[in-house]
Amino acid sequence: MKRLIGAASVALMAFAAMPAQAADKVVLMLNWYVYGEHAPFYYGKAKGIYAAEGIELEIQEGRGSAATTQAVAAKTADFGYVDVPTMMRAAIKGAPVVATGVLLQTSPMSAMGFADKNIRKPEDIKGKTVAITPADSMTQIWPLFLKKTGLKESDFKTVAGDGQTKLNAVINGQADLLLGYVMDQSMKIKDATGKDVYPIKFADYGINMVSSGIIANADYVKANADLVRRFMSATTKAVEAAEKEPKAAAQSILDANPKGGKIDTLTQGFELTIPLYRTAETKGKRPFQVTDQNMTETVNLLVEYGGLDAKAKENPKAFYTNDYLPKSGS
Repeated sequence: MKRLIGAASVALMAFAAMPAQAADKVVLMLNWYVYGEHAPFYYGKAKGIYAAEGIELEIQEGRGSAATTQAVAAKTADFGYVDVPTMMRAAIKGAPVVATGVLLQTSPMSAMGFADKNIRKPEDIKGKTVAITPADSMTQIWPLFLKKTGLKESDFKTVAGDGQTKLNAVINGQADLLLGYVMDQSMKIKDATGKDVYPIKFADYGINMVSSGIIANADYVKANADLVRRFMSATTKAVEAAEKEPKAAAQSILDANPKGGKIDTLTQGFELTIPLYRTAETKGKRPFQVTDQNMTETVNLLVEYGGLDAKAKENPKAFYTNDYLPKSGS
């Protein structure tokens, strides 16, 4: 009996000495420098949500959705958080990338200016000056917004420049509005001036298309199906947790990156992002559960107005999958 007890003790000691299974290291590259929209990823990491799924998450800032898509296609990043229409343009040209979850199912695109200028509806844009960045995603969809609202190019003036020049034009009064994302450029302007910005949202005028989501290399997904499921499960839970605690989620950005902005505008920017997570069709569903109809409408709009190759309409489902998302309650 003593020998049995002794042997059991040795076995238990040996088991206890065994190293715990190492977490999978995963790199998530963002679409841009950090801002409020990115809060769930930092919050999920800070709260141990990714660790609970056996994932050691590294978050890297990006330099645009196109660059992040290239990094994912080349497998220098495991996942990317990008503008899904930008990913579609790369995929139709042969980049081996696919969206494993579409988070922003309503477009954040808008024409925005200082609230005190009282530009609240498309009609108010007449006679004003609009700052744009040529060839960016918003400028490509801008003609559709004009068509939907009955505006003509001759109704207003246009000034062009890169992203920072566009911001400066509004801040310095050289332009009345700029084309930007409701939770991004508006917060940058407020950070710089302390003044509120009012967005005229494209989505309010019948432009139904998705925006940001998680993408991965298609071969990586096939080879790492379990990891992709765990990553999407953790990311879904992270978004749900952040929705309940917007300020704490925004604070997690600053805890990881003290120069990542100001808590008030990071919080406000994230709060402006939350309503974009769902459409009328996905209201009440968990994050990322995009509908086939939403994706098909997005492809059709991009083919007509956004420079996407017409062959994309043959199979919109080639660009995304919901197969790796957690089921309700899991």
